Amino acid sequence: MSAAKTYRGLTLEQLTSKSIDEVIELLPSRAKRSMRRGLHPETRKLLAKVREARAAVEAGKEQPVIKTHRRDMPVLPEMVGLKILVHTGGKEYAAVDVTMEMIGHFLGEFAITNKKVVHGKPGVGASRSSMYVPLR
Repeated sequence: MSAAKTYRGLTLEQLTSKSIDEVIELLPSRAKRSMRRGLHPETRKLLAKVREARAAVEAGKEQPVIKTHRRDMPVLPEMVGLKILVHTGGKEYAAVDVTMEMIGHFLGEFAITNKKVVHGKPGVGASRSSMYVPLR
């Protein structure tokens, strides 16, 4: 039997029933400061998309795709359970399934911006000097 997950002693139902101002007071200091300073218009759009997606999921429909470039948006309790595609900085989006443990962190922390570097290698039996010849 697993215990219910909590954030600062509150369950997800308790967190979602609180106003946004009350939730901001529970966030870590960096996220609290960024939320208190006001939301960028693009961040407001993301929040509106999240609320629309939450309403669709609760109505039993499939969750609409949420794509965003706002990596600096703190994860809020109303985002838990949704799938958000966060831009990785290049030309790709990373799928982020938001869980209870992510509350208070920023979306960008879960979308890695760099990839493993895979260098070209010369074929089997190549000499040591041909290692540095550029491939055509």
